[in-house]
Amino acid sequence: MIQALSNNSMIASGSSAQPGQDLGRDAFMQLLVNQLKNQDPLAPTGQEEFLAQLAQFSALEEMRGVNENLVALALLQQNNALMDQLTSASSLIGKTVVYVDPDGGAELSGTVESVKLEEGLAFLRIDGQDVPLTQVVEVTGDDSSSDGDAT
Repeated sequence: MIQALSNNSMIASGSSAQPGQDLGRDAFMQLLVNQLKNQDPLAPTGQEEFLAQLAQFSALEEMRGVNENLVALALLQQNNALMDQLTSASSLIGKTVVYVDPDGGAELSGTVESVKLEEGLAFLRIDGQDVPLTQVVEVTGDDSSSDGDAT
């Protein structure tokens, strides 16, 4: 007599993935083997159905690989954006800038002393205060340059 699929399946044995988790290669192969073991011998599953299931599994594995590559690419782009932000902000060191005061909203000016990245944002150290780069509205030039140096 043929055992019911529910008696031998991964779900009945408690070894299935929790809801929301992905089934891996091993789980797929176990399901496929259980399907083969528990099929009706008088009406076996056709070869085409198994090939279709394997093709679907192969396509899912390829999509998982593409997804991993996309995640790595997004991380690389994020790191590049941080470096670009740091490079752009560091070019302002020693320059006088006009910025909107993050606390009061007034326009202030000062000389950029240093730059730091914090939580993915560039902050300029201006007259002892950390100012987000996004608050800068104008770069007026170097404090140390004189007007008579132009050629």
